[in-house]
Formats: sequence, C-alpha cells, structure tokens
Amino acid sequence: MTDHLESSIFGEHEDHPDALPGGHHDAGTDRSPAAAAETERGSRRGRRSSRRSGRAAGSGGPRRSRPSLWRRLLVIVLALAVVGGGVTVAVVVLRPVVEGFLESNDFPGPGEGEVSVTVAPGSGGSAIADLLVARGVVKTSKAFNEAAAADEKSSGIQPGVYKLKEAMKASDALAVLVDPANRVITRVVIPEGLWATEIYAKLSQQTGIPVAKYVAAAKDGAALGLPSSAKGNVEGYLFPASYEFEPGSSAPDQLQQMVAQSTKRLSALGITPDKMERVVILASLVEGEAQTAADRGKVARVVENRLARDTPLGFDSTVNYIFKKRGVPTQAMLNSASPYNTRKVKGLPPGPIANPGENAIKAAAAPPAGDWFWFTTVNLCTGETKFAVSDADNAKNVAQFRAWYQATDGKC
Repeated sequence: MTDHLESSIFGEHEDHPDALPGGHHDAGTDRSPAAAAETERGSRRGRRSSRRSGRAAGSGGPRRSRPSLWRRLLVIVLALAVVGGGVTVAVVVLRPVVEGFLESNDFPGPGEGEVSVTVAPGSGGSAIADLLVARGVVKTSKAFNEAAAADEKSSGIQPGVYKLKEAMKASDALAVLVDPANRVITRVVIPEGLWATEIYAKLSQQTGIPVAKYVAAAKDGAALGLPSSAKGNVEGYLFPASYEFEPGSSAPDQLQQMVAQSTKRLSALGITPDKMERVVILASLVEGEAQTAADRGKVARVVENRLARDTPLGFDSTVNYIFKKRGVPTQAMLNSASPYNTRKVKGLPPGPIANPGENAIKAAAAPPAGDWFWFTTVNLCTGETKFAVSDADNAKNVAQFRAWYQATDGKC
C-alpha cells in the first residue's frame, strides 16, 4: 500500500524497455503470440536482473532517487489517512517527530524567579554550562557553549556566587556571569587602629553574623592561624583592609582571612613567628599614638628609647584600651592598676592595644634612628605632634597643648 502510494504520488516509475517517446512502440517484424510471450518474460527477467545488479554495484545505470524525509513523512500520513481514517493517528504519531526538529535548544527568556549559582574556582566553560543546566537556568549546554564561543569575555568568568533566573536565554545568563559586578559578595572595610571589639561590630553590621559568633571564633587562636608568640590573643592580628566575603562564609572563616593578611605582611618583612608578637604590640602603640604618617617612625623610636632607659611609656592609648573608651583619659582611668596602664607600669603592655596597618608594622619593625624621648600632640584637631629630646623642650610642648585645650575646651 505504502510503496504504491509513494510511486503514485510522486510519479516515480520505471521506463518500459520498448517504450518510445510519444507512447509509440516499435513497428518491426511481426512475431507469433508464443514468441511474443517468451520475449516479454525474458525482458522482465532482464529488467529485474539489471535492477539487482545496479543496486549491488552502486553503478551501472540510473538509480531511483531516495525520497526526502519530508516526502516519506507525507507518505506515512496519507497511508494512515487511507487506512480507516487514520488522520488523527498520524498527527499523534508524527507530532513528537516534527516538534523534535523544530524545537529550540534555548529558552526564550527572560526567565523568572531567582537561582543562586556558585561558580567554583577553576571551572571551565563546559562545567559552568552543565551547572546552569542542572540548576534550570539554561535549557541546554549546547546553547550556553554557543553563546560563550561568540563572546570573548566568557573566558574571564570569575568564581563566586551569582543570582540568576530560571529558564533564561543562554546569552542573557552569560551576560550576568561575565560582569564581575554581579558577583554576590559582602564588602567590609576595616580601618587602621580599631580594637577587636570594634571590628566584630563592624563585621556583624555588614554580614549579619552576630557579634557573639566572632567573639567565640576569636577564642580558638590556633584555628585562626595566630603565631605561637601571640598566645591565642587575636587582638592586633585582624589586619585593616577592604575584604570581600562570599555568601555563607562563617565568622571563623572571616577572622582567619584577616589573621592571614597580618602574618603575610609580617613574614614579608622578615619577621619570624616567634618575633611577631613584639612587633605587633609596638605597631599597635604606633597606630594608637601617631597622628600622621610622618610621625609613625618617630613614635616607634620613642618607645624603643624609653624601653632602653626603663622608663614608663606613659601612653593614654593604653589606658583607653583598658576601658574601651576613646578620648582624654580621666584621672580615675589613669589610676587603673591594669598591666595595660603604661602610665604606671614599665615596659610594653602584655598584648597589642589595636590592630595596626601595614605602615605602622613597618615603622615598628624598623624605626628610624633618633634621640626623641617625648612627644606631645599640641592640637587634637589637626593632629600636630611635637617631639622633644630634652625635658625643657618637652615642657614647652606640654604648655602649648594646655593653652590650646583651655582655649577650645578640647573641642574641634
């Protein structure tokens, strides 16, 4: 039935060997009926043999052209229609086939909802494509890979977390990933000279992690990577810088990252772990007392000169640290018996009093030569500080500060 329809519809036929143009036959010598029948049988056998030979050898005469896929589909449709009104059956059977040819491998977009996708470090284009398919962001890996091949920026996709949509067009998903500004991160800027408690509060404000989590994490100094000389005290090792924290990073993760920055810079200056604590303590004093960048080295030298003469440092910053209160200490504060009160106790305080930055660390590691023994900030508003070698010069500086304070009541 099908072969017959196919031949009938598309006009495919085999020429009769005796046929001539115009439908006329050869008018040659007359033959008897028996001879004519035998001749006809021989012709049919010859034609069948010729067809078989042509198919086997792939040559030797014209071959029937293979119908195209669409012609075959049409034949099937018509055959089903003829057999018992099978048009409905034909539609049901052929629809998946036709749709398979016509269906796009990409979503039309723009997508909906929100999908959080984490691109791991070292992920290549194929891995990212498979990830997006698994999360329902793009329809096929092929569509994403084709979009990536057409965009030279696709090789610069950075690891991190991105917010995408479900059922996005592949090129739209790629556009999100190639823009670093779309990485979901928490940025926190930690300035120099803050106490650890102030840093915990700032981190908590930006990340939403409770302060108590940071306090608890700070108790495990070994896990945070503190040098042994720090004796588990994280104060002084939370390096001031701008940080980017990935979503889901914990309080220990963040503190560990900050400690690593401090030890990295100390090591770069040639300071071994057993010497780090002293340098950090001195650097914290520099950060707490120096008002300008130019003063850092001089303050570090004053500390070293006072230690060499076994004279109390007399720094207000250490008293402020005891009470976690900034400003000019009160007399009650100055009377504290804490070992951090350098007004009364000689030598360095037992630990850092702030978290110093790189410049303060450098000043503490290699202070300039000098005989300075005193320094006085004569104007708290401008930070102007004067250094003195003799008692007489220092007395003049102190008098200048008192005059400024009386005139302004210490207010800027």
